[in-house]
Amino acid sequence: MSKITGTKTDFPVFDVYRELAYLDNSATQQKPRQVLERVEKYYREENANPLRGLYDLSVKATDAYENARVTVQKFIGAASRREIIFTRNASESLNLIAYSWGRANIGEGDEILVAISEHHSDLLPWQLLAKEKGAVLKYLDCDISGEYTPESLKAALTPRTKVFAIAQISNVFGRLNPIKEFAAICHENGTIIVCDGAQSVPHVPVDVRDLDVDFLSFSGHKMLAPMGIGVLYGREQLLEKMPPFLSGGEMIEYVTREGATYAELPHKFEAGTVNVGGAVGLAAAIEYISEVGFDSIEQRENELTELAFAEMKKIPHVNILGADNAADHHGILTFTIDGVHPHDVAAVFDSENIAIRAGHHCAQPLHQHLGVQSTTRMSLAFYNDEQDIKRFIAALKTVRRRMGYDE
Repeated sequence: MSKITGTKTDFPVFDVYRELAYLDNSATQQKPRQVLERVEKYYREENANPLRGLYDLSVKATDAYENARVTVQKFIGAASRREIIFTRNASESLNLIAYSWGRANIGEGDEILVAISEHHSDLLPWQLLAKEKGAVLKYLDCDISGEYTPESLKAALTPRTKVFAIAQISNVFGRLNPIKEFAAICHENGTIIVCDGAQSVPHVPVDVRDLDVDFLSFSGHKMLAPMGIGVLYGREQLLEKMPPFLSGGEMIEYVTREGATYAELPHKFEAGTVNVGGAVGLAAAIEYISEVGFDSIEQRENELTELAFAEMKKIPHVNILGADNAADHHGILTFTIDGVHPHDVAAVFDSENIAIRAGHHCAQPLHQHLGVQSTTRMSLAFYNDEQDIKRFIAALKTVRRRMGYDE
């Protein structure tokens, strides 16, 4: 496998698009050749249907899949490989929690508390569950900087609150929420905590036992891995009691005309032929991230965030959402420009071969809470560099002029 550098030279997309400044990393990250090579190796040398085959190639596929699970387990500090469920993405992981745990544990009049800044993937499943069960869906509002305080959480919890859902890092604000403190508050109230780690797991060290969360979800494609692979972490004692999410092949032990007995964890939740190539790619991405090291990743991303933030603050009519300091943005800078629609902003950037994102970022209730229709977002990864930021700032300075304004 190729030597890891942690820079753009590891990413073939930049060989093809040499002029691209890719600043849409919160949506998906690019893939290093080390990951691509490992996935290709699997399909060249290890491809077979895993878990049930007794021949050598199937055993190799099974080993590749289960070794990937152990890699994920160690990466996030789970107590057992049985607590790691492979899914398609964070959205499926969150739906699994709401459908399986939620249907079994939420009843009429129970309360579901969701942070207002949540991605739709961590909101809509709870909305649907509340309607189905006659439960009460409540929202925890943040302040204008995106902050949630322990006091506000305590005030929102009641004896009827069964679950609290919140992201560790907001995909709009970039703010890192105090999940460990929130988990302690929830557990004191008898409430479970569901943490969306899609924006945190790729960028900061995450230890589920230290955080003391009950569930954590994340996606591979946001952390250098292929699309179509995600992870659900759940406490083993909770997963054991939950009914299957999907049914079919591989997730059963024995089937009769009248019923079935289900496979043990984690396979109870992994119906059908599994995505071994994706799991192998995720494990390779974790190995890549581990070799680069979170100290280097955080330092690099923080430096670039500070540079971009400082320059954006100098530009008239540019308004950054969230905290008024770079340290609370963790590589995500969401903004508006007076008088210019975010789609027009994105079009200007695209004309300069700069990839950013415009819209509501799957967080419409948050935008409504803040009183804005839509926004523009630039988001960083450790393989970005100062030249990307310089190009971003240079393009940003031209947007209003290109839209016909004098300044």
